[in-house]
Amino acid sequence: MTTVTITEAPLAIEDLLAVVGGARVQLDGGTRVRIAASRAVVDRALADGEAVYGLTTQVGHGKDTRLTEEQIGGEQRFLVMSHIGGIGPPLPTEVVRAALAVRLNGIARGGSGAGVAAAEILAAMLNAGVHPVVPETASVGAADIGQMAGMAQVAIGMGRAEYRGNVLPGGEALRRAGIAPLVLGGKDGLALISANGVSVGQAALVASRAAAAAEAADTAAALSMEATGANTSVLRPAVGQAKPIPGQVAAADHLRALLAGSPLLEPGGARSVQDALSFRVVPQVHGALREYIAAARSAVTIELNAAADNPLVSVPDQALVSNGNFQPVVLAIAHDALRIALAQVGQLSERRMSHLWDTFFRELATGLPPGVAYGLQLRYPAAALFPELRQLAAPASLDTPPLDLGVEDHGTSAPLSVRKTGAAVGMLGDLLAIELILARDVLAAAPTGPVLGAGTGAALRMVEQAIATADPRPDAVHRALRDRFPAPPAVGHAKTQRD
Repeated sequence: MTTVTITEAPLAIEDLLAVVGGARVQLDGGTRVRIAASRAVVDRALADGEAVYGLTTQVGHGKDTRLTEEQIGGEQRFLVMSHIGGIGPPLPTEVVRAALAVRLNGIARGGSGAGVAAAEILAAMLNAGVHPVVPETASVGAADIGQMAGMAQVAIGMGRAEYRGNVLPGGEALRRAGIAPLVLGGKDGLALISANGVSVGQAALVASRAAAAAEAADTAAALSMEATGANTSVLRPAVGQAKPIPGQVAAADHLRALLAGSPLLEPGGARSVQDALSFRVVPQVHGALREYIAAARSAVTIELNAAADNPLVSVPDQALVSNGNFQPVVLAIAHDALRIALAQVGQLSERRMSHLWDTFFRELATGLPPGVAYGLQLRYPAAALFPELRQLAAPASLDTPPLDLGVEDHGTSAPLSVRKTGAAVGMLGDLLAIELILARDVLAAAPTGPVLGAGTGAALRMVEQAIATADPRPDAVHRALRDRFPAPPAVGHAKTQRD
């Protein structure tokens, strides 16, 4: 089995996804030294009796209330037990695993003040498959405290967890897995709960799915180009050289590769000197999606490898520093922007379907030959789906109200922004699948068998296979194709073994 080793080097999103998919995780020796050095700063502050938020003072609006010696001893457990709160269905297991791995890597950066034992139990839970059961809705995007507290409760033998298909009390799940519960000390409790594990972990999953959707969007557009005899001049390298946006260039390159071997790329292959904008600006719009996927990935990578704790342990300064690194503003805004890009791509797909519809009825057929009309029957569901995708593009990051006596008067809604983006990726996939089926209908109705490019030919075969294996109903055909397209991201292994 692949093992991902956490070191002082940044953890790649691909390695995080490997852990989500079941790879083992371990800490190297240098990481343990770094964590211990951070904990030593906390122990020194406790010994000196300094006023430190969440360590020797209360939290939230009680930030200036000092704790007694007796209260300090139980404060970390109190924080874990008092901050669990949420509603809605449980988070998916893949998100829980991602959140645990994000917090483990965050502690490994050495800014949390947690002890080595706190990091080790997170690794042990991941490796044994002890997955805390926590609700989906709890965080306003100023650290995912509610859900992370639920995960921390399992680490100390409380809460609930899924283990080998059974939901159990947290202590029982640990016992069956052979893991001793964590005994909290120092700043362990605050370090475990005050983190954006859910937001960052789910964002990594969404980024991978969005990248697959970008590739799928090119495939759907290319097959529609084949079906309508589109003008491929828009894909020429000269266009990208004139406006060298990397995402646009990459989209055009991919579309040309999909169409390689198609008569459309030959002189005189197009039906018109210039097509509708839903065909003409595919590289620009699909390129924009790639640009904002890159922005989202950058935000995820930085948050994943940040010391985003408050108070932050600065080992060089031997100090605990109050700060706002727990606020994932860039992550939240990046996903708001990504949803707009997803909606733009969805809009082009929906608009191209109108041209496919026109091609079918005006140029190819007067009726609906048997076995051809699946996409035609799905055209109206596609039109109904696009407004939902567009509504999801509304920003989430501006809507958090003030909380806790006005002390917490800003939030990012990062979990909501990321969750909405995941839903948008799914809706775009639904639209693209319908476009593929409709393009197949047009090609199937042509009087002679079409000659297609290498990639578009493979796409058509994929659609035909879905039709052949599904029940003869449009919704069943759509589901069968969605199972194949876009291909789910590979999260079962890391790119390289790093131990």
